[in-house]
Amino acid sequence: MFENFLNSTGFTLMTWGNLVMIVVGLIFLALAIIKDYEPLLLVPIGFGIIIGNIPAPPTISVGVYDQGSVLSYIYFGVTQGIFPPLIFLGIGAMTDFSTMLSNPKLILLGAAAQVGIFLTLIGALYLGFTPQQAAAIGIIGGADGPTAIFLSAKLAPELVGAIAIAAYSYMALVPVIQPPIMKLLVSDDEARIRMKAPRSVTHREKVVFPIAAFLICSLIAPGAIILIGMLFFGNLLKESGVTERLANTARTSMIDTVTILLGVSVGASTQAQTFLRPQSMLIFGLGALSFAIATAGGILFAKFMNLFLKEKINPLIGAAGVSAVPDSARVAQVVGQKYDPNNFLLMHAMAPNVAGVIGSAIAAGVLMSVLMK
Repeated sequence: MFENFLNSTGFTLMTWGNLVMIVVGLIFLALAIIKDYEPLLLVPIGFGIIIGNIPAPPTISVGVYDQGSVLSYIYFGVTQGIFPPLIFLGIGAMTDFSTMLSNPKLILLGAAAQVGIFLTLIGALYLGFTPQQAAAIGIIGGADGPTAIFLSAKLAPELVGAIAIAAYSYMALVPVIQPPIMKLLVSDDEARIRMKAPRSVTHREKVVFPIAAFLICSLIAPGAIILIGMLFFGNLLKESGVTERLANTARTSMIDTVTILLGVSVGASTQAQTFLRPQSMLIFGLGALSFAIATAGGILFAKFMNLFLKEKINPLIGAAGVSAVPDSARVAQVVGQKYDPNNFLLMHAMAPNVAGVIGSAIAAGVLMSVLMK
C-alpha cells in the first residue's frame, strides 16, 4: 500500500511538460498580481493552469478531459459555448454606447480593426490548418476572449484551450503590445490632434439603439445572433431604466461567477500532454500577428479617413478598434497624453472600442455561417 501511495503522488507522476506549464501558470499570476495586467482574467486562468497540470493517477477522474469529473462538467460550459454569451450579457449591461452614437463615423475604425482576423485566417490556411481551424485562430485578432472561445468551440473544439489562452494573454498584454505599433505608425503632429467633445445622446437614442442594432446585425450575420443578442439585451436592460436590478445582476455577480468558472476551466484544459505541441506554439504566433495587424488596421484607417475629413481624427484611437474593452481605449489615452498632457482621448477611443466588440462578434457570426459543418 505504501509503494502504491508513492507511485500515485504528483511528485512521481510529474513530467517536464507539467513543470513547464506550472511555471506558465505562475507567470500569469505574477503578471496579474505584480503588474496588474487583467487580474480578473489572468488570476483564474493562471491558477487553472496549475490545477490542470498537477498529475493524478489514471484511476482518478479529476481533469477536464476525464469523463464524469467536476472540472469536465464546468468545462462543458466552454466546449458548448455557454459561458461566452453570458459574459456578453454582462458586458452589454456595463457598456455605454453614447460616444459611438454621438460620432457614428468612428464605428468604421472598429470595423477596420477586424482586418487582422481575415488576414490571419489566410495565413493559417497557408500553414496547413483547415478552414475551420484557421477561422478560429484568426478571431484571436479581435482581442475578444469570449468570442474566440465561442467560435473555436463551434468550429475547432480541439483548439479551444490554445486559442483561449492566446486570446486572453494578448488581451492582458494590450498595454505592452499596442504602444510600439502606435508610435511606429502615428506621427507626433497626428498624436497631438484634439477632437471635439462628443455631443449629448438622448435617452430615446440609447433605448432604440440596442433593438435596432440587433435587428441589423443579426440579419447581416445570423450566426452572431447568440453573442450579439446577449450583448444588446444586456445593454437594453441597462438603458431602459426599468430593469436596473436585472442589469446590476448581469454586470456584477453573474459576469463575475461566469468569469471565474470560464477562467479556471480554460486554464485547467492546458494539460501538458494535450497543450505542449508545435500546433499550440504556432497558434500563439499567429495570434500575436493577428492582434498586431488589427491594431495597425485601425490606426491606418483613421489616417485614411483624415484625408477626407475637415475635423480630423486622432489616429491613436484607431488602435482601440480591437475588442479589448476598455484597456485598448485606456492605452490610446495614455499614449496620447505623452504627446499632449491636456489631450483627453478616452471617451473618443471608447467609440471604436465598443464598435470593435460588435465587429468581432459579427465577424465570428459570418465565419460560423460560412464554415459550420
